Amino acid sequence: MAKNKKPTSSAVEIMHRRYIKGNKKRLKYIKKEEQRVEIAQKIYELRTQVNLTQQELAQLIGTRQSVISRLESADYYGHTPKMLQKIANSVHCQLKIEFVPQNGECAYV
Repeated sequence: MAKNKKPTSSAVEIMHRRYIKGNKKRLKYIKKEEQRVEIAQKIYELRTQVNLTQQELAQLIGTRQSVISRLESADYYGHTPKMLQKIANSVHCQLKIEFVPQNGECAYV
């Protein structure tokens, strides 16, 4: 163990050090997964903030409840701007997509 590192019993920290830290491919994968889960969470939060059930939201955008359930699932990979726009429109919200710098500023590499 390195001199300045305190021992840890955190399984997450141990796994991160052992399998992820410094591995660009795994870090990129984790970032992509975090973004996907964040979209699902935001759909759920929006729906519950406006006091709609999945069925009610589905009816507003012209789909089935199972589609809303899938969109809110952390395991779903098919979020499209078109569907997100439909959801936003149905609850009178604006969909906003941003480009956010990863490390201070955006740059072409």
